[in-house]
Amino acid sequence: MSASIDNAHFLLRRLHSLLGLLPVGAFLLFHLWENSQSRFGAAHYNEQVVGALKALNYLPAIEVAVVALPLLLHAGYGLAIIGSGRAQPLRYGFLRNRLYWLQRISGVALILFLLLHVGLTRIAGLFEPSIGADLFAHMQQALSQPAVFGLYLAGLLLAVFHLANGLSTAAIAWGLTTSTAAQRRFGWFCTGFGLLLAALGLHGLTGFLTAPGSGAGA
Repeated sequence: MSASIDNAHFLLRRLHSLLGLLPVGAFLLFHLWENSQSRFGAAHYNEQVVGALKALNYLPAIEVAVVALPLLLHAGYGLAIIGSGRAQPLRYGFLRNRLYWLQRISGVALILFLLLHVGLTRIAGLFEPSIGADLFAHMQQALSQPAVFGLYLAGLLLAVFHLANGLSTAAIAWGLTTSTAAQRRFGWFCTGFGLLLAALGLHGLTGFLTAPGSGAGA
């Protein structure tokens, strides 16, 4: 019985890792690129980015199958790992111990941030059609408030860290970096990758405030 439980846990951990990198991680990359288009202004963002996405066939099904369901499975099992007590952070070195717990903490914080983000955009759009018609203006108004901008900046940094550190640990779990030297080198690559994503995300956030023709940048 114990062996079967351990095997199931092993497979679920691999699925958890895979979901975090491919559907969820890939969507984060796309979403950061999407928001970086804010620097071209409201017309470009609303028509060329948001409008193009809305014109996709089967968009609701794609959002559920590619984004929502993998995210729920990844987040749900991540919470299960924390709650089960199967985590053994003391088996790792001091730095790995810190990174392990930062990964868990960032995951929980990201769930809270995503609830805020979805509430301010998708759910708010159900009650106020003008949000969907001009998402740029809605985000610009929200981000012009220092508290909201701070929350979004924190959410961005948490998401980037969670993906970059998850990529590093996934390489270890999948046996791609077996030696200490390889893990260190790939860890530095993931750090650079995370910094690049953070810069892209920050560019997108500030683009809503400084783009040509925007109220804040005019």
